[in-house]
Amino acid sequence: MKKTSFLIIVTGLAIVFVTVAGIIALYRPAVNEQQAQQLKTAPAPYEPAPRSHPTIITLNSLAMNETIKTKLNRHPRIVKINHNGRDQSHYYNHEITVRFHRMPTERDIARIEQEIDGTAVNRFDHFFIFRSNSKTYNELINYFRQHPNAAYAEPNYIFLQNEQPNDLLYSRYQWNLPAIQTEEGWQLSHGKKSVTIAVIDSGVDLDHPDLVHRLQKGYNVLADNDIPQDDNGHGTHVAGIIASEPNNHEGIAGITWFNPIMPIKALNNEGYGTSFDVAKGIRWAVDHGAKVINLSLGNYQTSTLLQEAVRYAYDHDVVLVAASGNDRSSQPSFPAAYPEVLSVGAINPDGSSAEYSNYGTYLDVVAPGTNIPSTFLGHRYAALSGTSMAAPHVSALAGLIRSLNPKLTNKQVMQIITRTTVDLGPIGKDAYFGHGLINVYRALELANDLR
Repeated sequence: MKKTSFLIIVTGLAIVFVTVAGIIALYRPAVNEQQAQQLKTAPAPYEPAPRSHPTIITLNSLAMNETIKTKLNRHPRIVKINHNGRDQSHYYNHEITVRFHRMPTERDIARIEQEIDGTAVNRFDHFFIFRSNSKTYNELINYFRQHPNAAYAEPNYIFLQNEQPNDLLYSRYQWNLPAIQTEEGWQLSHGKKSVTIAVIDSGVDLDHPDLVHRLQKGYNVLADNDIPQDDNGHGTHVAGIIASEPNNHEGIAGITWFNPIMPIKALNNEGYGTSFDVAKGIRWAVDHGAKVINLSLGNYQTSTLLQEAVRYAYDHDVVLVAASGNDRSSQPSFPAAYPEVLSVGAINPDGSSAEYSNYGTYLDVVAPGTNIPSTFLGHRYAALSGTSMAAPHVSALAGLIRSLNPKLTNKQVMQIITRTTVDLGPIGKDAYFGHGLINVYRALELANDLR
C-alpha cells in the first residue's frame, strides 16, 4: 500500500471516530468539573465486578407474567380472589398475617404453634406470619379472631410487579427524558447525596457499572441480610430509570445525578412477593433514612398490614410513589390507591394513555411508561413498558425536589408534582391521566420559588 493511501485511510478513520464521539456527547447531559469530581468520589458500598461488554437484550415479559399468573391460579396452596369478573388477587391458603396488641412471649408463640399445628415463619415488630400444616386460612382466621391478644389477622397477599413486555429499541433516544422536560429541570437541580430514594422491588444488580456508584447499603427482606441482589431484573430496571450514572460512558442517563438508591429486595426471582415482605421493606426503608420510596408493584386486595406501613412512612415525612397497574382496569390497585401514595399511570411516546395502564379516580399523575430503556441484569440493558416504568420517573422527580428544597414536607412535594403537570385528555383531573403528565422543570421551578 502506498504511503499516501495509508495516510488517507488513517485520516478518514480519525474523522469517523471524532464524528461518532461528538454524536454520543450530544446525547449526554453536560457536567461541570465539580460535578464530575462528585461522581468520581461517590462511595460504593458494593464491590463492582470486572466490566464486561454491555449486552442488549430482547425480553418477552408478557409470556413470563402470564406464566406466573397461571402458576398461581393452579397452585394447590394458593387462593385466588376474583374482582369485577377479570382482575385477580392471590394469597397463601395455609398462612396468615397477625398483628398483636402486645408482643407475645416465646411461650405464647409456642402455644399458638401447637394449637394451629404450625410455626411462626416470619416476624417483625408486632407482626407475625404463621403457617399451618393442616389448617386452611379460613380455619386460621377463625382461631385468631378469638385470640385475646390479636389486633387483627389477614391473608398474606401476593404482590406482582407491574411490568409489560416490549422488544428492545436500544438505539432509540430516551424519549422519556425530554417528554417531561428533564434536561431543562437539570438547570435547577441534579439531586443530592443526602436525599435517598428507596426502591422496594426484586433488588438491584449490585455490580452493574451504571449503578454501582449510586447505591447505598440496602436490605434483603427475603433472606434477612444486607445483600439485596436482583435475580429477576425488574428492580434493576426501575433503579436505572432513577439513577443510571450520567457521563460514565455506560448505557443510559438516569433522571437524578447524585441521589443514592437504597435497594430493598421484597420480590422473589419470579417477580412476586407478599404483603408482609413489602410492608417490612417499607418500614426498614423509613427507619434507615429513605426520603422517597418507589413501589412498582401492586395487588387488587387492600391489606391492613400494608396500609399501616404506608401510614408509618407518610407520618415520617416520606414521599411514597406507586404504579397503578397494567390491566387497563379501573379496579383500585394497592398501594397506589391509598391516599398517602402518589398513584402513577403510563403514557406512550405520542402522549396517549398507554393501552395497558390502569385508570380511575385514584390516579394522580402519568409519566412515560412505554419502551423505556434502562439497566438490566449482568451489565445489560433492556427496554420495558408498564406503570412500573412510569412510577420511578415520579420518584426521581420527588428526589430532585427534596434535594432542591429540603424544607418541603412530603405533602408539599406531592402537591408540587400534581400542580405542575401538563394537562392531557379532558380539561382538569380525569380518570385516564389524573392531573396530567409530570413536568420536571415546572415542578423544580415551583419548589425553587418556595425556598
